[in-house]
Amino acid sequence: MELESILLPGVDAKRPLIIAGPCSAETEEQVMETARKLHARGIKIFRAGIWKPRTKPGGFEGIGAEGLPWLQRVQSELGMYTAVEVATAKHVRDCLAHNVDMLWIGARTSANPFAVQEIADALEGLDIPVLIKNPVNPDLDLWIGAVQRIYNAGIRRIGAIHRGFSSFDKKIYRNLPQWHIPIELHRQLPNLPIICDPSHIGGRRELIGPLCQQAMDLNFDGLIVESHCNPDKAWSDASQQVTPEVLDFILNTLVIRDTNQTTESLSALRRQIDELDNSLLELLARRMRISQEIGQYKKEHNMPILQSQRYDEILQNRISQAVSMDMDGEFMKTVLVAIHEESVRHQQEIMKR
Repeated sequence: MELESILLPGVDAKRPLIIAGPCSAETEEQVMETARKLHARGIKIFRAGIWKPRTKPGGFEGIGAEGLPWLQRVQSELGMYTAVEVATAKHVRDCLAHNVDMLWIGARTSANPFAVQEIADALEGLDIPVLIKNPVNPDLDLWIGAVQRIYNAGIRRIGAIHRGFSSFDKKIYRNLPQWHIPIELHRQLPNLPIICDPSHIGGRRELIGPLCQQAMDLNFDGLIVESHCNPDKAWSDASQQVTPEVLDFILNTLVIRDTNQTTESLSALRRQIDELDNSLLELLARRMRISQEIGQYKKEHNMPILQSQRYDEILQNRISQAVSMDMDGEFMKTVLVAIHEESVRHQQEIMKR
């Protein structure tokens, strides 16, 4: 996949690329006040939600196309670029008619191949940067598929936005980061820029700074952050927006690692990691062989495969052990569930014989 730079003329190529602005364009005054404050702090790409897909009806669903001329004022008076989320072909046409500089496809839309294809068809033959958020569910193939649909429409300036993944079991984050998924996306599409959306991952403004730093430590190319002139009065997602002043503080305290540093000094530690990984694989293989023996015993004695009480005891005990060894309990639960599923599969194979 041959891609071109998503950078717009005059935007500094140094990492991170910053896109900022309110969750929603609410009024012309709010848009201009926020844009002026961001512009004064060096932000060159202004984002604003024009159409807002809400989970339930009755909430503020965006000002609609009447807000697009406000973004043209941002362009003409401040010289900033504009970025807008699109979910339909009509959204694309409206944005192009108002000279929007950059488009992005939201998480709910990227989860729907029909919707992405509709947008791709509307973009056919155009040259405009398009960013694609990860689908709401953790499906890497669906994310890559959305990228491919836009690419097949002839768009070459494409980037990805990591905004986290929805989960019924909410914890500290609004949307779970699951960093390994964008990391795998980068491995499969190494030329695709990846931008982090800490606002939607965190859901709370106090998490935005730490999430921005995590993204930089993982070598993300940029950040798209929700910033509002008066976040507490915002018409949508108030808790995850920061003032331009706070955003400026966050950006100025980021530590940007040198990606050109040699890694020769890490070779000894990496050899240790390789040796430990080999040991882990050997131990897992031995564990699966024992699971097969257990499966054989259960078959001979007409016992069910799943022993719920035993499984619950293992989960509780191992997670407690992991926490006492300074490991995250949720991480260990994920590992144990995966091991248990593989053990059950081995035992099922025994039962079939």
